Parts: sequence; C-alpha cells; structure tokens
Amino acid sequence: MHTRLPRRQFLQSSAALGLGAGLGLNASAITPARGAMIVKPETVRLRPEIEPVVKWMEETPREKILDAAIVQLKAGLSYRDLMAGLFLAGIRNIKPRPVGFKFHAVMVIHSAHLLGQTAAVDERLIPMLWALDEFKRSQEADVKEGDWSLGPVDESRLPSPSQAKSALIKAMDDWDADAADAATSALCRSAGAAETMEPFWRYGVRDHRNIGHKAIFAAQSWRTLQTIGWPHAEPVLRSLSFGILDRQGDPGRGSSGPYEANLDVAKNLRQGWSAGNADPGATQSLLDTLRHAKPEAASAETAALLNRGVAPESLWDAVTLAGSELLLKKPGIIALHAMTSANALHFIYGASGDDTTRKLALLQAAGWIAMFRDALGSVPELSLDAMAPAPSEATGPEALNDIFATVSRSRRDAAAKALGYVSRGGSAEDIFAVGRRMIFHKGRDSHDFKYAAAAWEEAVLASDPKWRGPLTAAALAHFPGTNAPDSPLMTRAREAVASVLGADKKSG
Repeated sequence: MHTRLPRRQFLQSSAALGLGAGLGLNASAITPARGAMIVKPETVRLRPEIEPVVKWMEETPREKILDAAIVQLKAGLSYRDLMAGLFLAGIRNIKPRPVGFKFHAVMVIHSAHLLGQTAAVDERLIPMLWALDEFKRSQEADVKEGDWSLGPVDESRLPSPSQAKSALIKAMDDWDADAADAATSALCRSAGAAETMEPFWRYGVRDHRNIGHKAIFAAQSWRTLQTIGWPHAEPVLRSLSFGILDRQGDPGRGSSGPYEANLDVAKNLRQGWSAGNADPGATQSLLDTLRHAKPEAASAETAALLNRGVAPESLWDAVTLAGSELLLKKPGIIALHAMTSANALHFIYGASGDDTTRKLALLQAAGWIAMFRDALGSVPELSLDAMAPAPSEATGPEALNDIFATVSRSRRDAAAKALGYVSRGGSAEDIFAVGRRMIFHKGRDSHDFKYAAAAWEEAVLASDPKWRGPLTAAALAHFPGTNAPDSPLMTRAREAVASVLGADKKSG
C-alpha cells in the first residue's frame, strides 16, 4: 500500500540535522578558531559567531582543507557551523554571475546535505567534505577571474523599513542591481523570513537565463537558510538579488521565456484553481503536449487543464516526467537542468504564499520544459510512460547490483531494469540508496549531487504512485555506474570521516 508523505512534512523532515548524534561530534560552537580575524574593508563582514569559521575556510589551501576540517570537527566544530561556514564562504567569495559554473559550489550545498542526511550514519559527513573541496576549487577559479567578493552594503542607500519591499520590487522590475542590493538589506532587517522571500520567489521564476539556475539559486538559498539559520540571510539574499539580475549582456529588460505571456494567463485561471481533481488522463495529455508544443502553448495548455478542474499535482507529475524523459533521451547538462529547474519551481510553488507566484511557478515549469526540449535539438525517440520493464530473475541486492553494472553499458537498459525492479515490488528507495552510495564513492561534479537530490525528491513526491517507477528509472540517466572509477577526492573524504569515527571510538 502506498502512503504519500505530504510535501511540506517531507521537506521539513529531510532538513532535520541528524549528523552529530551518529558521529559523536561535539554539538557546541567551534572554539579553536575564535581568535582575531581581520576582514578586508571591501568585504562584507558576516555574523561574529560564524566569521572565524568562514575565515579558516577562505585561508586554508585547497590541498589542506579536508585535514583542516577534521581538526576543527575534532576540536568541537558542529556540523551546522561547518555547513553554515561553507555556504557563507561561497556567498562571500564566488561571483553569482553567471548563476552556474563555479557558483555551483554554493548551490550544491543543500543537495549535499540532503543526500548526506538520508545516508548511513558513517557516510553522512562525506558530501559536506566533498562540497568543502568544491568551494576551494571554485574559489581558485574566482581568483583567476578577478577575485570578486561580496562587499558591504551602501548604508546611505537603504530605504526605510516601510518602503523596503516596494523598493526591492521596483529595483527588480527595473533590473537595477545597486538599488536591489540596498533594498534587500533593508527588507532582511525589517521583515520576517516568509515576507522577505516572496519577491525572490517571484523574480526567481521570472527568467530562464542561465538554464533555470535563478530559480534553483532561490530555492537552494531558502532551503539552506532553513538549516543553518535565518539570521545569516542578509548576505545570502544580496548575492541572490545580484545573480537574479544578471542579463548576460542583454541590454533589454525583458525575461527569457514565456513569463510576460504567463502573467496574463495567470490572471485568467479560475477561482479555486489550486483545488482540483486528480486526473491521470490530464497528466498523460500534458506530457504529450510537452513533447512538441512551443513554450507559450505548453503553458497555455497547463492553464486550460487547471480551468477544467484538474488538480495542479497531476500537472506537476507531467512536468517532472517530461524533464526526466529528456535526460534519458539525451543525457547531458542541458537535459539535466530540465529536471533540476523543474524541481526548484516545484519547491517554490509549495513555499510561496502568493497566489500569483504559485500560478506562475507551474505555468513557467511547463514553458521551461519546452525550452529545454527545443535547446536539445534532435533527440532519440523514447516515451518514459511507455517504457517496458526489463524482466529479471535476480532479486534484492543482486538485482540492484545488476542495474548499476548495466549503467556503464547502456543507461536505457539500466532504466528498464530499474523499472522492472520497481514493477516487481522492489522499492524505489533501494535504487536511490545505491545511487547515493555510488555518488559517495565516484561523484566528481556538483551535478551528481544536485540531480540526485532533485530526482529522489520528485520520485518520492509524485502525486500518483504509478509514476514512481518511471521517475526512478529515469534517474539512471545520470547516476554513476559500478564500473566508473572511484573519485580520489571521495576516497580522501571517506578516510577523513573514518578518522573522526576512529577518534570517537578511542575516546569512548
């Protein structure tokens, strides 16, 4: 029997901090690194309790960073401070333009955390140590490209608290990064978390530039702040506003994608649009539309189905199926972001309290899928909903091993075997658990973590349980296979974790 976990409950439970109890790490604040740290005057100063943590991360050479982290953990650094320091070090040191490339070191942190928190206790720290090295790699790249850093806000430009939100909205509409920076600080200092985030949800869904990374950055910022603490929000949202307003050299002030058209479409949705009837036929119909329609037509068909009384959840199933199908058709960076940006828009849909923003998140998701499809050009024929499950006599661990051994030969065949495994009663979670372990041994890129977290989340949260198998099967389009070489960095991270566990056992 399938029991679907409500999205909000699932997201709250997945963000819980469960690491320290298992590893025996002291949950107190870090003490050894509390000495005086000098921050350059042109660099934004972070909260005093986290500044020392950020500074040792910034100043430690890459080849020594994992050793330094272990020293700090053994001396009392909590997992939460490790994660907060790492996120804020990236925010302060890595330019969010373009939102992508080296900036993945920032956007990957919550995904690494999410995968770690669902792993075995002795593996939970590995993704965060990998992300720490990724930050150092990106920091090196940023230095070569000009050594950008987030500077202090211009206090003389801050609007009054009563005008902060309207000033931010105007600055975002005008694509005025300087005005948006000041308004962001003013809003963070005068409003609560939910109110502060609403403009960022709206402008995060506005623009497809950077292949959906603006929505991803918005979602990942909120999710990470929910784990490390909202008091760190001001520098994070200043970086986010700067990234969202990147036009990539385009002098115009319009958005990339069907946003302007969807503003009008959203106005014509029926009252009570968010309450409808689950409709598998509508899921199938929209999935077929997303395979051929232009962006505006895809959004318009989504609106038509909502106006016929279809539940939004049935249409989200079509969006995530279509994005997953693209990656299985043509594995690569563009198709991968069809899935991860759909996941971000889906998250924003659930997180926003603004009716129009929620409408736009779904309408944009349909339009963006069409944009990703067009960007891929010619693709092989494949229908995820019609994929035949591969028969197998293997069961349990043997069947799972066979699926991941097949990845290196044929991702489509591996997907068919995964679909067969689930259709015969196997658990989709078993496949994702093995996939996570593969990443913990063989992962080499931020997208390994970002994609796995997004794909797992969408498979678990599919409104119709019959789609869990196809969505799980499609994840084999990006998981590492058994024959992929182990990552030397992941080996080092595992050794570092072992040293923590070993020290804990001896002290016990």
